[in-house]
Amino acid sequence: MSVFAGKHILIVIENLPAPFDRRVWQEASTLKENGAHVSIICPKMKGYTKSYEVIDGIEIYRHKLPLEARGALGYLLEYSAAIFWEFFLSWKIFFKRRFHVVHGCNPPDLIFLTALVFKLFGVKYVFDHHDINPELYIAKFQRKDFFYKLMILFEKLTFKAANFSIATNESYKEIAIRRGGMNPENVQVVRSGPSLKRLKLQKPNLSLKKGKKYLVGYVGVIGEQEGLDLLMQSAKIIKSKRDDVHFAIVGGGTDLEKIKLYAQEIGVNDIVDFYGRVSDEKLLDVLNTADICVNPDKPTEMNNLSTMNKIMEYMALKKPIVQFDLKEGRASAKKASLYAKNTEVEDFADKICELLDNEEQRVRMGEYGYKRVLNELSWEYESEKLVKFYSKILKVTQENLDITQERKLEQVK
Repeated sequence: MSVFAGKHILIVIENLPAPFDRRVWQEASTLKENGAHVSIICPKMKGYTKSYEVIDGIEIYRHKLPLEARGALGYLLEYSAAIFWEFFLSWKIFFKRRFHVVHGCNPPDLIFLTALVFKLFGVKYVFDHHDINPELYIAKFQRKDFFYKLMILFEKLTFKAANFSIATNESYKEIAIRRGGMNPENVQVVRSGPSLKRLKLQKPNLSLKKGKKYLVGYVGVIGEQEGLDLLMQSAKIIKSKRDDVHFAIVGGGTDLEKIKLYAQEIGVNDIVDFYGRVSDEKLLDVLNTADICVNPDKPTEMNNLSTMNKIMEYMALKKPIVQFDLKEGRASAKKASLYAKNTEVEDFADKICELLDNEEQRVRMGEYGYKRVLNELSWEYESEKLVKFYSKILKVTQENLDITQERKLEQVK
């Protein structure tokens, strides 16, 4: 297909590398498959350290970051370095091949600073809203200080600079319209739907159960707001009642070592395996073996309004879910999940045991979730929304380019 032939789209990511960021890589691949030339600027991290490479026809430019931030000062250093490199590399790419769109993926809400300059040349800025940063700041630091006020300001300026905005769910769309003042016609929901080409059903690897009857799986980031401490407390409760359950934790993050120590302190390290960041092959091995999967995200406003990729990945592999009762978590999973009372680890543990002891319920919930992904939430479905929205975006850009060309011809005459 060549819907976007002759168009160049620059995607900017600050907090994850490509192709590690699955949502961004799916977006980039879809745009490439539809004829666009796609370039990506992102940091060097998580094993992706080449300054430049081409993967599947997509050009990737990576830059160094001084550190993986913790604390307000750390984020200030990280973001300052990222802004410098994004500005430098975007000009390098622009001189090499002029782009028509800057597609900025937050966090942070600072990519508009780079996009503003190129808007003078008729380039459109598309804001891909991954995280609500004011709420994320509160979740991380539990305070509304000077830096929180900066988050509010940067969000407002981002929406003001954006020509179009992509929201990951209806809650984010409402924020773009209400807080950002965006025209509803210029905001499109494109969920981070799982790719069924990547998430394949396969036979379980029983050795991962470490001799136990059941395996409880988790995949995702391990940070302060992800609630792994609550999951460890639930594991302790389960261990006190039965000895047939093992836990598999897949993912990395700033709190991984802290959670490992905590598991040891409360005496559950013998029933929990921490795999860290793994290949897709290993991830599929673990999740296909799990009898149920969990999402212990804490009930912060950030988590309440955000769609978590892991929920739909669990559903794509026919896994029943236990999670706390959060708005967007329920909107994604619906009947594929049981919902524990927020932060009540005993209820979370009870819901896990309820599912483990009822195979018929597990199968029914797993099938419901799989069909929901297959018919409504998969990337194969969501990608159509992205293509349709970009058709609108690039049509506007083309009109501007036509006007510019006509003016140049008139000057020549």
